[in-house]
Amino acid sequence: MSRQPWYLVLSALAWVGFVAVTLWTMAFLADGVISSTVDGPARTNAAVAVAVDLALLLLFAVQHSVMARPQVKAVLRRRIPAALERTSYVLATDVCLVLLLVLWQPWGGRVWEVDGPAAYVLWSLCAAGWLLAITATFAVDHLELTGLRQAGWAAPRESSGVPELEVGGLYAVVRHPLMTGLLLAFWATPQMGASHALFALAATAYIAVGVRFEEHDLRRTFGATYDAYAARVPSLVPRLRVQAAPRRTVRD
Repeated sequence: MSRQPWYLVLSALAWVGFVAVTLWTMAFLADGVISSTVDGPARTNAAVAVAVDLALLLLFAVQHSVMARPQVKAVLRRRIPAALERTSYVLATDVCLVLLLVLWQPWGGRVWEVDGPAAYVLWSLCAAGWLLAITATFAVDHLELTGLRQAGWAAPRESSGVPELEVGGLYAVVRHPLMTGLLLAFWATPQMGASHALFALAATAYIAVGVRFEEHDLRRTFGATYDAYAARVPSLVPRLRVQAAPRRTVRD
């Protein structure tokens, strides 16, 4: 296991950035906790704001998708230590999200606004979405997902060399619990402005495309095993199971 100090420092910085930007994004979308939010006061006209916001969202989507491709990972491994490959991905994600949060341009008015009990329900769903998304990072391996394990903060996981398909826990409910949580967190809000709607729509489109690519990779890796798993577990929306009542036997 690698224990080089600068590996540990860089990976720790990436993880701290990951936690900080996650909390920042929660406050940003809550629209009221901090001064600069997704639906804050407009600082420019709508056309410029939409162009800037779409460019920021595209930057994040390109970084997040391109750096996740096997071909790009192979190139990175030839230029940086393998132990820091995941850390570089997390750091790049942190930077793109900070740019999005700092440079975001609010515009437009309200799409919907509710109060009373309905607002509490929506805030509860939003909190549940964030909780699900965060929990999902631990459902597989949070340390590996964030690059800490590879950099030496924990021992490497024992592996037989054959990839394993996770089908238990949250993955027995939906195949992509992280994405389910994020979608719920992005859309469940009692105050949806035009800027927030743009963010949520773009994020939803990106998640739909990302899930499709991930499903393709998983089917290529696991074949019929993944097909069988996908046949019984929904992708993003949990399936409601209604148990039929037992039949009553009529006796003469």
